[in-house]
Amino acid sequence: MVAYPSPAGGSPVNIVLFHSAYGLRPAVHAAADRLRAAGHVVHVPDLYEGRTTETVEAGMAIKDEIGRDELLMRAVTVSGPLSDQGLVYAGFSLGGSIAQNLALADANARGLLLLHGTSDIADDVTTDIPVQLHVADPDPFESDDWLNAWYLRMRKAGADVEIHRYRGAGHLYTDPDLHDYDADAAERTWAIALDFLADLEADAQ
Repeated sequence: MVAYPSPAGGSPVNIVLFHSAYGLRPAVHAAADRLRAAGHVVHVPDLYEGRTTETVEAGMAIKDEIGRDELLMRAVTVSGPLSDQGLVYAGFSLGGSIAQNLALADANARGLLLLHGTSDIADDVTTDIPVQLHVADPDPFESDDWLNAWYLRMRKAGADVEIHRYRGAGHLYTDPDLHDYDADAAERTWAIALDFLADLEADAQ
């Protein structure tokens, strides 16, 4: 895990950023550095303990080998001690699913930033956090029907939800080393996401 201090004088957003099924690739580090450059504190757990892949199939095999419960336990091991700081949970695809589960279970969570992925929502969940989702249109892993149901369930839980779609982009379009990459969609995503985080920072001051 890597975290850098933010510049003095502000009220930084503390972010825990979870990687996708591909592992902790350079694109995740680059995203974390982009967020740090905006003044935020970013924690980047390595849930695969050093392993990365070049294909989604290999990544899913690692995920299945480790198991979802163990991945969540590894994520909580990092985020749990930081919870009292009021975390923004964020993640890419699989990491988004993990981030969502942790954010909805953390009463101190300040926000949820989802890139390319969501998760199920339990019927009894309640939350008032702001949630922002960025996803391709269409997305092979996030169908329109799923996203519509996810949005309604998240709103029913009490979240303030935004969904941003990117026509023609690949699933993990923010990773420049993958065929999914779409430079325009990626830049638009980061511009909107940074505004989202800036609003959270302003609300805390």
